[in-house]
Amino acid sequence: MESRPFMAAFGLAAIVASAAAADPLTVDTARGPAELEGRPATIAAYDTAAIDTLQALGVKIAGAPDPLLVPYLQDVVAESTGVGTLFEPDLEKLAQLAPDLIIVGGRSAAQLESVARVAPAIDMTIPTEDMVATALQRIDTYGALTGHEAEAAALEAEIQSKLEAAEAAVAGKGNGLIILTNGPKVSAYGAGSRFGWIHDAVGLPQAREGLSTQTHGEAVSFEFIAEVNPDWLLVVDRGAAIGAEGESAAQTLDNALVRETKAWKNGHVVYLDPARMYIAGGGAQALTGVLDQITEAFSASDS
Repeated sequence: MESRPFMAAFGLAAIVASAAAADPLTVDTARGPAELEGRPATIAAYDTAAIDTLQALGVKIAGAPDPLLVPYLQDVVAESTGVGTLFEPDLEKLAQLAPDLIIVGGRSAAQLESVARVAPAIDMTIPTEDMVATALQRIDTYGALTGHEAEAAALEAEIQSKLEAAEAAVAGKGNGLIILTNGPKVSAYGAGSRFGWIHDAVGLPQAREGLSTQTHGEAVSFEFIAEVNPDWLLVVDRGAAIGAEGESAAQTLDNALVRETKAWKNGHVVYLDPARMYIAGGGAQALTGVLDQITEAFSASDS
């Protein structure tokens, strides 16, 4: 998408928002380069991954959506002004906050044009392909944008170290199948998909290649899981992520077919942090937390 709507909104927003520095900045976004007047002093963010990374960098977030379904980000909600939800921004509260910059992305990306009527806005959606590489780029961008370059460099180095540790832990430990449960329904994810970065960036071999890369994964049955018979099952519980009622992933998978898989018999079923995987995917803290889980689980196994 061209940046003309953003630039038009930027001109209008200049009346109500002022940047912290006079030097213009060019920011790489999901919709191409965007020009900002300078470093923002007041930031409102509707992208969970952005909020995750900004918090990790020590950047104060003035405005955030409520609810924010990530336990480790509740301090952000408590310390910021509520400016609506991911899907329905409160433009009146946003205008009262008068931010210098608004960040949208992922679930809130469709609201870019709406919030850009209030202040300069950028879409920082992290694509499923090359997710880890883009997440690292976002850290670098946010560091430069907020004057936290040193913190960004340290955070990138930490993630690189954790990637190496996870890669070493999974080496020679067999293949894996990544699945998401949604009550009784199950979807599988392969390389290049929303959760496929575990295959792409960590090097875990796929138990079944050629799975769909669509956002919601490929709907599969328990018979499919039994047929694939993975060495490891990596599970994302959507219901737990969004606080939905109904059976948990552990309950869904506890059936005769899944119990016969190598993964189940060997205790190789890993329930990945649902908030980090499903809600805050691509955030710095989401990445480090899941990488730690993978490293711990695979390191504890002899085969």
